[in-house]
Amino acid sequence: QVHLVESGGGLVQAGESLKLSCVASGRTFSDYAMAWFRQAPGKERAFVAAVSGTSGTTYCADSVEGRCTISLDNAKDTVYLQIDTLRSEDAANYYCAARNSRFLSTAASAYDYWGQGTQVTVSS
Repeated sequence: QVHLVESGGGLVQAGESLKLSCVASGRTFSDYAMAWFRQAPGKERAFVAAVSGTSGTTYCADSVEGRCTISLDNAKDTVYLQIDTLRSEDAANYYCAARNSRFLSTAASAYDYWGQGTQVTVSS
């Protein structure tokens, strides 16, 4: 069993950067692929970025391409998501997820464990 807790959300000005954290407990990162998804009101949960705990391979969605950095700190059992040059469309509830595989996936259904989410609001 994996328990995920996100933090770092809040109110951010458009154009600024935001770094979210997700602390995992229960298993080591090397067993999992980790990802961030986001969900805005009235919209489906959307993939943002993923990282393999085994290889360190990363992938960011087109919507944040060039503005996205996902990283792991194995010593702290923490996965980070940084989004630069925030836009109004980045406002959403951000969720951390883990899957029982070292391979990345962009599908929410592929992930086995989810955090409770952290809200990001972008002001213009």
